[in-house]
Amino acid sequence: MAMRIGQGFDVHAFCEGRRLILGGVEVPYELGLAGHSDADVLIHAVCDALLGAAGLGDIGHHFPDSDPQYAGIDSLKLLTIVMQKLNECGWSVNNLDATVIAQAPKLAPYISKMCESLAFAMDAEIDRINVKATTTEQLGFTGRGEGIAAQAIVLLVSKS
Repeated sequence: MAMRIGQGFDVHAFCEGRRLILGGVEVPYELGLAGHSDADVLIHAVCDALLGAAGLGDIGHHFPDSDPQYAGIDSLKLLTIVMQKLNECGWSVNNLDATVIAQAPKLAPYISKMCESLAFAMDAEIDRINVKATTTEQLGFTGRGEGIAAQAIVLLVSKS
């Protein structure tokens, strides 16, 4: 059975006047993330990991921020498109491990919903999806509360 590993990383700055969406879940917070789409930093990292593992480039190649059709788009839709591309290439998700890096807000109450949202969009069993959250102990841009970063690692398996 063929297998491939991919990793993804994304960063978005906080901004006022937007909702905070992580892993397809709205997290109550006074700030949202700046970006062309809904700026779901977690899903963007997951998409990059999936695309990279399949040898299909990155999220910016498939969904450029210069394209108005992606303005404000729900990143779950982007993930669905990425999964369609992987299915066409004969890949399925074995597992995902992701980390959201943010000083605030506290994300523990929302992690299980993020896992459910990602599992549904990726057509994967919930026990194959893992999301963690951590801080940087007030160091760097995330520690200063300027934004959020996310990392993701996926293992794809061939369907044949």
